[in-house]
This record gives sequence, structure tokens and C-alpha cells, in this order.
Amino acid sequence: MLHVLLIGATLVAITVAVHAAGFSLVLTHLLKVHAAPPTQAWPIVWLLVRVTWLLLLIHSIEIAVWAMFFVWKDCLPDAESAFYFSGVTYATLGYGDLVLPKDWRMLAPIEGLTGILMCGLSAGLFFATLTRIYAPQLGTKAG
Repeated sequence: MLHVLLIGATLVAITVAVHAAGFSLVLTHLLKVHAAPPTQAWPIVWLLVRVTWLLLLIHSIEIAVWAMFFVWKDCLPDAESAFYFSGVTYATLGYGDLVLPKDWRMLAPIEGLTGILMCGLSAGLFFATLTRIYAPQLGTKAG
């Protein structure tokens, strides 16, 4: 079981590294964007749509990392099942229609907890984006 936990820790580290790299790209994009005044809705909506697309791409890559491991170790019947299981687990939906073999089952809660943390970081980016847009109007500093 210790080797599975070490593999899980490695997959977590890779996931965090992917998220950090992706976040860096998104933040670079956000810093270049000159947000319209908060009275203009469509530019803000378009910005949030683009941020959402980028974050979904980052999360999809992270899900793929876990899925490719499951494929590599023959944990699930095929690649489609591995990607489905990984997505459901990462998003903490937990349908339970597919499960990992007993030797690997500790990876599922590790992936789920990692997904929660990465989604939390993404939610924080939305908050920071909106704070940067609306802080001047509210008379506060946006950090």
C-alpha cells in the first residue's frame, strides 16, 4: 500500500505542477487584458468565458494525467473508461459505476481530494479576476 501512496503523491505533484503552469499562463493573459469599466457587461462576460475555457483546459489535462496512469497500469478496461473514471473522480461526482482494482483503490480518494483543491484554486482565480475589475469602483485596492 505504501507504493500506491507514493504513486498517488507523485500524481498529486504532477497535477499541481500542471495547474501552476496553467495558472501562470492564465494570469499572464489576465494581466495583459484591460478590463472594461464594470458598467459594460459583455466585455466582462467575454473575459470570464475565456478564463473558464482556459481553466477547463487545465483541469482536462490534469484529468488526462490520472487517466493515462490508469491506462498504463491496466486499472480499467480501456482508455475511454479511464478518462471517464478520472473525470468523475476528479470532479468528486463518485458515480461508482466504475471502480479501481483493490490494489489501486486508494488512488481514487487521492484524485478526488486533489480535484477539490484544484477546483478551489480555480474558484479563487475567478474571485481575484472580479475583484480586480470591481475594486476600483468600490474604492479598494485589488492587490
